[in-house]
Amino acid sequence: MAAPETHTDKYIACASIVPDCPFEATATTEEELLRMVAAHAAHDHGIEEVTPELAAKVKAAIQNR
Repeated sequence: MAAPETHTDKYIACASIVPDCPFEATATTEEELLRMVAAHAAHDHGIEEVTPELAAKVKAAIQNR
């Protein structure tokens, strides 16, 4: 019998913060996911500085998969 999977990926859908944005990302760590989200925000939404309020919204939108 195989041991239960203990690895959990982190997932975010940008649409949970920015309606109609199709960007989704999955990473093995929250830090890696946040780097991906920051790059997306800069490239696709023109966000150069992440405010504490935006960071809180992003962290609240992260799901375990």
